[in-house]
Amino acid sequence: MKPYPKYFDKIRVRPDPQAEVKARAPICQWDGCNEAGTHRAPVGRLKEGEYFRFCFDHVREYNKGFNYFSGVPDSEVARFQKEAMTGHRPTWTMGTNGGARTSSPDFAQQRSGRAGYYKNVRDPFGMFGEKAAPRERKAKPLEAKALETLGLTTKATGADIKARYKELVKRHHPDANGGDRGSEDRFRDVLQAYRVLKQAGLC
Repeated sequence: MKPYPKYFDKIRVRPDPQAEVKARAPICQWDGCNEAGTHRAPVGRLKEGEYFRFCFDHVREYNKGFNYFSGVPDSEVARFQKEAMTGHRPTWTMGTNGGARTSSPDFAQQRSGRAGYYKNVRDPFGMFGEKAAPRERKAKPLEAKALETLGLTTKATGADIKARYKELVKRHHPDANGGDRGSEDRFRDVLQAYRVLKQAGLC
């Protein structure tokens, strides 16, 4: 038997997939450890986005004793839990508008975490305090034509429409127009216009 058969050349050792990662990783930040710091661990409260670099064993040890609320009074922890129920957004009691005080008297003015963003969010519909200007109703084509027949604009109220209708009916009624055919046609147009506006709920 040959000392180096042809099959021996085909044997390959599978490379360690973590070898390259370990080579580029910084040294573990645990005191006295020289392993590669391949795992991240959060630094703590008010330092979101900052991390320690530990090896696998020490990151497990660190996570066992990690407490996000370490050193925070119990009242602050309770407030954070209460605010977390509504996603750290302000809430109001039922039946009050957005300008009223929040339902929680101890609700923080400075929002927890990144929720401070919601204090400056735009509110075009007035859900959180600012009242939006009432939108002007846009008349449909038939309604606009009926208002034009009565000599009114789209801003006319129901009372304006009724008053104008009574005025035109008195003026163009067959008993008051002296037999004028043009006045009778005008009277018919006024009746039709008022019927359209009444069906549309404008008067």
